[in-house]
Amino acid sequence: MHGVMDSSKYKKIRDAFGATVLELGEKYPDMVVLTADLMYPTRTDKFAQKYPQRFIDVGVAEQNLVGIAAGLATCGKIPLVADYANFLCLRAGEQIRNDVVYTNLNVKLAALSSGLTFGVGGPSHQSYEDVSLMRALPGLIVIVPSDAKETGEAVKAAMEYNGPVFLRLGRDEEKIVYHDEFKFRIGKAITLKEGEDVAVIANGPMVAEAVAAAEMLAMEGISAQVVNMHTVKPIDQAAVFACADKAKLIITVEEHNVVGGLGSAVLEVLAERRSCPVIRIGIPDVFPIIGPTFELREHLGLCAANIAAAAKKHLQSS
Repeated sequence: MHGVMDSSKYKKIRDAFGATVLELGEKYPDMVVLTADLMYPTRTDKFAQKYPQRFIDVGVAEQNLVGIAAGLATCGKIPLVADYANFLCLRAGEQIRNDVVYTNLNVKLAALSSGLTFGVGGPSHQSYEDVSLMRALPGLIVIVPSDAKETGEAVKAAMEYNGPVFLRLGRDEEKIVYHDEFKFRIGKAITLKEGEDVAVIANGPMVAEAVAAAEMLAMEGISAQVVNMHTVKPIDQAAVFACADKAKLIITVEEHNVVGGLGSAVLEVLAERRSCPVIRIGIPDVFPIIGPTFELREHLGLCAANIAAAAKKHLQSS
């Protein structure tokens, strides 16, 4: 079903990341890119070819990777770390916490192949808990862009920001959300579609599914708002409140464990100020089975059809 990708509807996330990193190399002469034996998978090889003195491959040593990046930041450099999300967050979690975030260093952490995007790599190479881990660290910005174009804008915004930033990025083909130019601001959600019956708050590859779900619901007379909450921390509280004020139901959708991610962040905001029914759609609190990315998402209900079904079921019963 997903064997052939229509290039007009899909673009590779890591290709967009690599192209943006190469572009930024000229703008930021103090930028240094570091990776842990993943130059080609993270598409940082072209940066390495053009700026060999500003590229460091530490080998399979993620803790050293982050430690060296922290050291470079203390010398006025702007390190950008490119690694797989699972290895970066778990293997080097202590170094991220104590070396980078605790000292508020200007390090950019690009975590690629996040969520289910490594597909058949299975739990050892997938990441279901990275957002919850990273957003618990004081002062760390956490961004989850939706498609290739937004990935590029998010990386640019991270480089402009003075301080530590965590970027949760995908891997290969993802559905295109943004065909035209748009403004990306850290901490400012983007409303892609207005609606009054239900508000779907999503990020990452689930934004495209949320848009598709809204189109399905519209065919049945249900008005759905779609909000791209690309920044999980600091979350756009005003956008969450606006959804709660207008809609009868909020659905959060993320390619992450339902514990501690976007859904939890939205509930935290609402628990302090407003009351609105919330349904969280994400990876259940289990290690999923192994399989190709798109099939895994469908199996876990991370798809437009399940989002639409959840909305209809709640609205019909309320």
